[in-house]
Amino acid sequence: MKINGMRWVILSLIVLVTIINILDRGTLNYMWQDGVDKTTGQVIQRGIASELHIINDSMSPEEQKQTSKEVFALINIAFMLAYGISQLVSGALYDKVGTRKGFSISALIWGGAIALTSLVTGIRQLAFFRVMLGLGEAGPWPGTTKSNAEWFPIKERAIAQGFFGAASSLGNILVPIIIPLLFLSLGWRDTFVTLGLICLLWIPLWMIINKNTLQNHPWVTEREKEYILNGQGEAEIKETKVISIPNLLRTKNSYAVILSRFFLDPIWWMFMTWLPIYLQEVYNLNLQDVAILAWIPFVGAAIGSLAGGWWAGKMINKGHSAIKARKVTIVIGAALIVPGMIGAAFAPTGLSASLMLMLILGGFQFAMTNIQTLPSDFHSGKTVGSLAGLGGAAAVLGIVISTYLVPILTKGGNWTPFFVMGLILIPLSVISVFAFSPKTTPNSLKNE
Repeated sequence: MKINGMRWVILSLIVLVTIINILDRGTLNYMWQDGVDKTTGQVIQRGIASELHIINDSMSPEEQKQTSKEVFALINIAFMLAYGISQLVSGALYDKVGTRKGFSISALIWGGAIALTSLVTGIRQLAFFRVMLGLGEAGPWPGTTKSNAEWFPIKERAIAQGFFGAASSLGNILVPIIIPLLFLSLGWRDTFVTLGLICLLWIPLWMIINKNTLQNHPWVTEREKEYILNGQGEAEIKETKVISIPNLLRTKNSYAVILSRFFLDPIWWMFMTWLPIYLQEVYNLNLQDVAILAWIPFVGAAIGSLAGGWWAGKMINKGHSAIKARKVTIVIGAALIVPGMIGAAFAPTGLSASLMLMLILGGFQFAMTNIQTLPSDFHSGKTVGSLAGLGGAAAVLGIVISTYLVPILTKGGNWTPFFVMGLILIPLSVISVFAFSPKTTPNSLKNE
């Protein structure tokens, strides 16, 4: 059996598991606080913070809000630290065992962790399973970069990465719709079980369809194989050795990925993690109202992911180097974020804030799609996953720092400093790309 466009079938399976990944990650955000009836104000479902006695009725409303944010931040920091370690380990793991086994291992770890979270009875157990979730969930990020380098020619990689980014955004669109619905209907424990099983069922589907590498897959047509291999640089076909992480750290180009992700990634996580609490605290919305608004910003993110990949691909097709195309696209994306940050800081309603966040996350993904593609522009073969993982680990460090700062910056309910922090991060990321990346694509990786 031969399938035309097998590379897109492989990518579609990655898109599917990425959506599952984001749904699993978003569980805590939307089940942390109690689900309250819009009309009566009565509690429909007790949230995780209440049921695990993190907050209680003896606290004042202000104490409940602050304690809830502080513990929520600490648990997310534990998740992100594990996620960062996994970025490093996963990149090297995928380089060693390949993307087929790598994705399966990642999904098994995080799917099991999310299902077992249904059994927790205290905050330590919750933190443990969020750590396990982080160890598993990070894999698809360096894994997708590596898979796209294997299955796509250079000129199509940004758009392939764009579909991956759009899948992440689609997952975030679905999170505020699906998670509150499951939570209010089933409770948080059964929600964890349901989502864990969905993740685990993806693994046999992936193993059956992704049978082998591009060169040896029995379903790939000779025409597609030739198209992909002719569109890759010579070094990508021949290179078999991995450049070690210490050697990558001695390479100037690596810091274009490492520092740009350290500064820019926190912007995404500022909103993916804190959006429900932000909307509830600033605009006094309940969970149902939050669900109506919280998906809007991620529509912009999905559009930005696809548009950023398309724009860079268009520039490359016109004869510009891949590096120049990435830089121009990153600058455009960063420029879109700035007015969104300013507008959101002064938005009078939850709806207007969500529309401004749509611009922020659209610009973020417009830029990030190309930043995540830089490892395959700078290196090739088995080094791509390692550098992508190194960049992901640096991103996590930035996210941990920003997550720790959020409860401090927003104490008393003033979220303006939150947006000021975001504004500061944008130019630092762009400067990193221009200061450390080469002016043109390395000769060994140019499309022949």
